[in-house]
Amino acid sequence: MNSAAQFRDDAKRLTHDLRHRELIQSALKKYEVARDAKKARYQDWESARVEASDIKWDAVNHLDAHLAEFARNAEAHGTKVHWASTGGQAREIILGIVREKNARSIIKSKVMTGEEIHLNEALEKADMSVVESDLGEYIVQLRHEAPYHFVFPAMHLTRGEISDLFERELGSAPTNDAGELTMIARRALRKKYITADIGISGANFAIAETGMVSITENEGNARLTCALPKVHIALMGIEKLLPKLEDLALFLPMLATAGAGQVLTGYNTMYGGPRQPGEADGPEEFHVVLLDNHRTRLLADAEQRDALQCIRCGACLNVCPIYKNVGGHTYGTTYQGPIGAVITPHLRGLQDWKHLSFASSLCGACTSACPVKIDLHHHLLQSRRNARGQKPLWWEKIAFKLFAVLANSPALWALAKPMARFGQIFHPLVKATRLDPAYVWTQSRELPKVAPQTFKEYWKGRNP
Repeated sequence: MNSAAQFRDDAKRLTHDLRHRELIQSALKKYEVARDAKKARYQDWESARVEASDIKWDAVNHLDAHLAEFARNAEAHGTKVHWASTGGQAREIILGIVREKNARSIIKSKVMTGEEIHLNEALEKADMSVVESDLGEYIVQLRHEAPYHFVFPAMHLTRGEISDLFERELGSAPTNDAGELTMIARRALRKKYITADIGISGANFAIAETGMVSITENEGNARLTCALPKVHIALMGIEKLLPKLEDLALFLPMLATAGAGQVLTGYNTMYGGPRQPGEADGPEEFHVVLLDNHRTRLLADAEQRDALQCIRCGACLNVCPIYKNVGGHTYGTTYQGPIGAVITPHLRGLQDWKHLSFASSLCGACTSACPVKIDLHHHLLQSRRNARGQKPLWWEKIAFKLFAVLANSPALWALAKPMARFGQIFHPLVKATRLDPAYVWTQSRELPKVAPQTFKEYWKGRNP
């Protein structure tokens, strides 16, 4: 089954799962209340969005210079910088480091780029043990699932389901207490930090001015992942760069507000290289892998380039009516929701993933919620146009050519109106069957009735 057919099947199944929908929508309503309360504490949230957008736009449009500056400053502190054009190259670079160190045990904090390049699968195939240290990521790893959401990887699960999972996989006693569930995971994970040979992390931001990587989290697990093992590897997309250290004063609170409805995330840490002489802790080696993986293809698209401004806060997912009904796993890709529908066709191929741009109501809620003002709903329209222009379906070409003839001929248009009114009489006989020309629509919705009188007909009767 191709990705489009899988999406349709999963979406149909989950939209009929009322329990699943209620769980997700209830969680996101609570998020919206918390987010709005924190936004209200800004002197001017919209001005902050404009400023953040301008900073990221500058970073994206001068990415070559900022990347060179970041690499130069990072290497000056002893960091080893690696360049990966593809996901395959990134996997080989990381596998090479692991093999060089004869490592067998790896602890890994939340890394979306790792999900993107299927890093865990590659490491496990090489007979290496990989454990996720983020609580949500650890839960979905035990379930052999992909993360459900950028910020809340296990938001689709209840406490009871997590308790059953821990009882089955970790041998713990059943409990419905969130604190106890956290402690069960903590007891299992603490041993992994001590024995891990290598820690792998992602990066929320990277600062060109200082050559440092910024990681934001709420649990402290990333700090342990990066500090305790002898080797720390940070895998990051090249678009994560910010020009200056002072930019974090805006981006850290914005990420917390838009992503989780917080004033500031619990732990914000800067990593600037391996342990220096006289320092008490930190890794002996620090590697940064800069991943392209078709991001430069998106950079070359002047129309949609601003999608690289994304800070992976998940705000667009949280407000999207489609995501709220079909959930994160339905998208079948690392990046879900509106931003995923925009960037995935660039990263994985337009024709295989063009269906995601049609999974949108075009309501504009995503664009309004985005803290860096990415024009998401217009990009979805542009992706639809690009997909159809690149490889239109034969029946669509015929249909639109016939419609063009009809729409450009007043005589034919006038004839079509009474024919449509007559045809709708018979529509109930074939409604929601394969004989129905509007089958896709009428499976779950009513086809609008043709008006008994057009405005022109009304006006002519009123003013003969």
